[in-house]
Amino acid sequence: MISWALTFLIIAIVSGVLGFSMVAGVAATIAKVLFALSLLLFITFLVLGYTIFKKVVK
Repeated sequence: MISWALTFLIIAIVSGVLGFSMVAGVAATIAKVLFALSLLLFITFLVLGYTIFKKVVK
């Protein structure tokens, strides 16, 4: 998911440089959403890993 966010970020930068402001805005928004979603999933699984893993090991 991070790779998709980076891909859309690169698309946003390239289209912004070339003057396609609408495409750049949409690609930047998609990149932000994907990054936020992947960060949320990472934190969720990190917390679950610490709590559930300790219960399973015992």
